[in-house]
Amino acid sequence: MQRAAGAVPVHPGDPSQGGLLRLLARIRFQLLGGLLIAVLVPALLRGQFELRLAPGSLENTVLGTTIALVLGAYAIRRLLPLPGVQATSFVIPALTATYAGVAIAFLLLRADYSRFLLLASFLLAVPWFLFVTVVERRFKRPRLALLPVGRTRSLAGLKQADWTILEDPKNVPRSVSGIVADLRVDLPARWERLLARCALEGLPIYHSKHVVESLTGRVEIEHLSENSLGSVLPSSVYRKVKRFTDTLAVLLALPLILVIGSAAALLIRLEDGGPIFFKQARMGHCRRVFTMFKFRTMRVDAPEGNHFTEENDPRITRIGGVLRRYRIDELPQVINILRGEMSVIGPRPESLPLSQRYEKKIPFYVYRHIVRPGITGWAQVQQGWAAEVEDVVGKLHYDFFYIKHFSPWLDILIAARTIRTILTGFGAR
Repeated sequence: MQRAAGAVPVHPGDPSQGGLLRLLARIRFQLLGGLLIAVLVPALLRGQFELRLAPGSLENTVLGTTIALVLGAYAIRRLLPLPGVQATSFVIPALTATYAGVAIAFLLLRADYSRFLLLASFLLAVPWFLFVTVVERRFKRPRLALLPVGRTRSLAGLKQADWTILEDPKNVPRSVSGIVADLRVDLPARWERLLARCALEGLPIYHSKHVVESLTGRVEIEHLSENSLGSVLPSSVYRKVKRFTDTLAVLLALPLILVIGSAAALLIRLEDGGPIFFKQARMGHCRRVFTMFKFRTMRVDAPEGNHFTEENDPRITRIGGVLRRYRIDELPQVINILRGEMSVIGPRPESLPLSQRYEKKIPFYVYRHIVRPGITGWAQVQQGWAAEVEDVVGKLHYDFFYIKHFSPWLDILIAARTIRTILTGFGAR
C-alpha cells in the first residue's frame, strides 16, 4: 500500500482546463513536438538559408539532432522529480550536454554534418523544453489529502504541493492524487477502512515521512526505527563510476584550473607575502583522516583554533574574501580528488575536532562518511554554510538524502546549482 520515497504523487490536471496544455504535460507529446520543432523545421528550412551541404551531411545532422533531443528529454525526465528543481536549472545543462556530446561524436568519427543545423536545433529545443516543463509542473502539481492523525498537519505548510486536510473519512475530494498518512502510528479503525478503500480504488497511499523527503530533499534519521541504514546504502556500482568520472573531469579541466589557480596564488603572495596554501586534517571516506588543501584566505597572523568563520570576519584578507565568494579557494582540492581522498560532489569534509564534536551530539552523524567527501554537495547548494549543531543537523538531513539517492542525476543537478552558487556567492563566508 505504501509507495517508495521519491515517487512524488502528481495531480493530472483539471479536465475543464486547456486540453492542449494538458497534452503537453505528457512525455510522448513533448517528444513529438520537440522532433517537429527542433529537428524537422531546421531541416525543411535549410533552403531558405541557401545552405550548401556535403553529401550525407543532412542525414547525419538529422540523426544526430534526433539522438541529442531524445537523450536530452530522457535526462530532463530523470531530473524533473528531484526536489525543488527549477526548469532553468537543468533543462539548459541537460540539452547542452547531449548536443555537445553529439558534436564531439561527429568530430571523432570525422562525419560530415551541418554545424548551422545542429546549432539551430539546439536553440529551438531549449525554449521548447523550458515551455513544456513549466506546463508539466502546472498540470502535474502534487495535490494531496492528509489524514489528521499523527505528525501530518505540519505538512500542509509545505508549498511544493496543494493540501487538503481530511475531516471525514467518507468525504475524500475526487481531485486529489494521493492520501498521505503517518504510518508509524496506530490509526483509528475509520481511517484504516478509508485507506483500504482508497487502495482498492487505485488511489495511492503515501507515508508522510517519504512525502516530506521527496518534496524537501531531506532525510530525517534521528530514530533508527524510522529508516534502516540499509535503505540508504549508496550504489556500489556508481561509486566506482563516479571515481573514474571525477578523475577524468579534473584532468580535462586541469588547464583552466592551472590558469585560475596560478593567478590566485600570485595575488595571495603579493598581498602579504605569506604561504599560498592552507592545509588541514579532515575526516574523510570511512573515517580516514586526510590532509585537505585550500588557498589561504586568512591573515598570516590569524589566531589558530577552531574558530567559526563569521560575516565580515576580520581575519579574512581582501583577496581571500574574493576567493571565498567565488569558491576559488577550493581549487587546490583537485589534488585530493586525484589522490582518491575526495570527490567533486559529496558531503563536505569537516575538521577533526568538529567531526568528533558532531559525532558525540548527533545520532548517526558518522554515517555521512560512507561516501567520499566533495568540494560541493547537496547540503551546500540547498542550505549553505552551517556550524552550530542545530544547523549541522539540518545539513545532515540533506547529506543523507544525497546518500540515499546517490545517482548521476542528482550529481548533475548539484553541478548545475553549484554554478549558480558560485555566481551568486550563496552561503559563502
